[in-house]
Amino acid sequence: MSLSLQGISLEYGGEHHLRSIDLSLERGTVNVLLGPTRAGKTSLMRVMAGLDRPTAGRILADGRDVTGVPVGRRSVAMVYQQFINYPSLSVYENIASPMRVQKVDPREIDRRVREAAAMLRLEAHLEKTPLQLSGGQQQRCAIARAVVRGADLVLLDEPLANLDYKLREELREELPRIFAETGAIFVYATTEPAEALFLGGNTACLGEGRLIQFGPTAQVYRRPASLASAQTFSDPPLNVMTITKRGDAIRLPSGASASALGALASLADGDYAIGLRAHDLLLAPSPKTETIELVGTVDVTEITGSESYVHVHAGRLRWVALTAGVHEIAPGAPIAVHIDPARLFVFATDGRVIVTPDATRFS
Repeated sequence: MSLSLQGISLEYGGEHHLRSIDLSLERGTVNVLLGPTRAGKTSLMRVMAGLDRPTAGRILADGRDVTGVPVGRRSVAMVYQQFINYPSLSVYENIASPMRVQKVDPREIDRRVREAAAMLRLEAHLEKTPLQLSGGQQQRCAIARAVVRGADLVLLDEPLANLDYKLREELREELPRIFAETGAIFVYATTEPAEALFLGGNTACLGEGRLIQFGPTAQVYRRPASLASAQTFSDPPLNVMTITKRGDAIRLPSGASASALGALASLADGDYAIGLRAHDLLLAPSPKTETIELVGTVDVTEITGSESYVHVHAGRLRWVALTAGVHEIAPGAPIAVHIDPARLFVFATDGRVIVTPDATRFS
């Protein structure tokens, strides 16, 4: 099945949840909806499923208008972050329930239930009721029910948030493959850029109910079309600074001047925003690399074990550097951070991207 959303808008009580979204999804594809809370991810999924009717626009499935068709008459499976199970049924019957409705052969039901249970580590819990399970196990039960249903459209709204780290990593790898093999359209909502990169496929960046950019995940990450797209696809947040270019120099927000290095040298005179992901903000650049130096003060250092997040402020700027290794830098300590112009995004005043980093050199 292909799914086409054309000019989809959704409004409740004067509040816009979706604004003129055009999006086409193809059979057998993995599609990530990426954006912060209230970006419109759940609203868009509910419209795709037929749970909500859009205020404007239409939805086509294989070219057929299904805008007003209710969810019960569509081939859709949906899993929410807050899992939904039938409390009076066993785990086995919870998983089997959509196939019972479809009148699938009992032997086929048993095979598919046990296969899904094995994949989701539920074999030992099939005779229990959901209330006898942990929260993570209940979520796995809900996912298993979606797996066996065989729907054409599978919608997962932050479904792994309640699972432990190891199982979450395993399922991120397994779920897209399983659903893609069925030929279903797989749509996965998340607030985490790293999760979008892990899942691959295509990513739709959303913000305030608008579709900011859609395309192959790696391409959207490396080549964001706008500042909004780059910010949506950056965690920690994108380090952003406004500059003014005049001749062969740039003026920084502090009032200091620096040489217009690299791609900055070719910019026309004017105002711009530059953006830098946390792992591209350098604490110790190579002696052979010409950089723009900012002197600031450390707010806090977060050590994860193999990496350190160094939070820095310089005037009104609040930036984060992600660097390999353990760096125990005390709050209040002075620090110099370095901008390599080859790693910069440059944006026009209207947010359009002008320069992106060289993807052959940097991620």
